[in-house]
Amino acid sequence: MARHHALPPLSEVYQRLREHFGHRNWWPGETPFEVMVGAILTQNTAWSNVEKAIRNLKANNALSIKGIREAREGELAEWIRPSGYFNQKARKLKALVAFIDETHGGSLARMRKVPLEELRAQLLRVNGIGPETADSILLYALDKPIFVVDAYTRRIFTRHFYLNGKPSYHAIQERFMRECPPDAEFYNDFHAQIVEAGKSYCRKRPLCAICPLEPLPHSAEQGA
Repeated sequence: MARHHALPPLSEVYQRLREHFGHRNWWPGETPFEVMVGAILTQNTAWSNVEKAIRNLKANNALSIKGIREAREGELAEWIRPSGYFNQKARKLKALVAFIDETHGGSLARMRKVPLEELRAQLLRVNGIGPETADSILLYALDKPIFVVDAYTRRIFTRHFYLNGKPSYHAIQERFMRECPPDAEFYNDFHAQIVEAGKSYCRKRPLCAICPLEPLPHSAEQGA
């Protein structure tokens, strides 16, 4: 991941986005467990579909550890149908709750006390939880200082020459965490800014002329 000679630090990219979009207050969720559920439901779908599934869970009093534990897998799948891959995601939600029950006594407070690296390793052993989902849970539900990498991160920072080739999730994450302050609130808002920039401007067919990052070195041919 060679550095382009004219690239400003990552913190300046954040400031440009923050000045444009304002503080994002992401991730939407009324409770830490709702954020965890959302992190699983958002896999391979738009957030608008997740919101429908979340509403269904709330309507059936199932948006809790107890609610998902006691729900039959078939009815759980039906409630989350709007999020797509609903049978798989129902199994993933069941696996998450089983993990919380078996490893942390059903307590998110107890889960939160586990050191970051240890808890991340535990989460990655849960069926259906990969690095992005695990890190979303750690950062947004449990306030752990870890940077979340997603497809928008790859696209934006490849087009702006911060990333070359196809670096691994871990390599991208390590760079952001090396160059940015080790602060959960900062990581939270920086990732949220990236998501907004990706949705609003850095699309597959980008809108470079009106993007707040347009003054930075970039090529729309990169990372499409």
